[in-house]
Amino acid sequence: MTLRFFAASLWLLKGPKFVLPLALFFAVSAMPLAAQAPRGPLPPPPPSSDSSASAPTPVSSAPPVKRRILGGAESALIPGPPPVPVEQIIQKFSQHEEEFKRERDNYTYTQSFIIQTIDEDGNPDGEYRMDSDILFTPGGKRYEKITYAPMPTLQRITLSQQDLDDLRNIQPFVLTASELPKYNITYVGRQHLDELSCYVFDVGPKSLEKDQRYFQGRIWVDDKDLEIVKSYGKAVPDYVNPGNRYYDGKTSVTKKGEENIFPRFETYRENIAGPFWFPTYTHGDDVLNFSSGPVHIRFTVKYTNYKRFGVTVKIGPATEVKQ
Repeated sequence: MTLRFFAASLWLLKGPKFVLPLALFFAVSAMPLAAQAPRGPLPPPPPSSDSSASAPTPVSSAPPVKRRILGGAESALIPGPPPVPVEQIIQKFSQHEEEFKRERDNYTYTQSFIIQTIDEDGNPDGEYRMDSDILFTPGGKRYEKITYAPMPTLQRITLSQQDLDDLRNIQPFVLTASELPKYNITYVGRQHLDELSCYVFDVGPKSLEKDQRYFQGRIWVDDKDLEIVKSYGKAVPDYVNPGNRYYDGKTSVTKKGEENIFPRFETYRENIAGPFWFPTYTHGDDVLNFSSGPVHIRFTVKYTNYKRFGVTVKIGPATEVKQ
């Protein structure tokens, strides 16, 4: 989640158009689960030592081993070229991300979101919380059912439209083939996350277009399934001072009455179905340096109870099936 600082309570007095739609927007947002301590892959079962077994069990009858990041332990980064060309890795994982994005659109899940401001003693002094279920109507239309949403107590910050967009699109970052032209992608080496062996890439936008949001940071791609399993970074650009100016790292454009700075976050995925890794939690703990002073924030987004709804159909050449 990202935040937006309001220098005075006058921001809220502009009318309910910024406050009332907040829960509704989160209701249609679709994003991951957060936890401070990530968890890692479950090792495959050891091979059987019983040589007297009759016939081996067919591979198709054995349930797939689900893998996830358990402890988040990272090995040292190993530089040097990968065993296959970098361009080939990028092409394959971006194609797999495209398939994953389509697959996730067929799932229901439960979403829990909480964001807090933290005082100088390390205690929360403001909070916004909402739990909801992402569901489908019998006709297949996605909708959100809010199950818990107490009155917010945030006073030093509020959430902006960009924050809500980032919750849905940036924090669970999916780098599909169609998004590749927007980003510079640099291979930096290999690294282990618990027992996962990963390719590591630095990612950043080639340019910043008006009213567009981008991810800037680092991603870890599992070398087996070739999907993103972890991302760390932030949404860009920021809207910063002095004079509440829009900043893209090179130029500033006046943006009256607004100052919006976005925190760093870490998102982990879990192997939910087949080769697909679903975002399951995002966590951010950062200090946002506004013109009137720093604000320490902490937020968590959790996505649980993934269940598939409907069927994905692939059309191919007709084949004859004999009895």
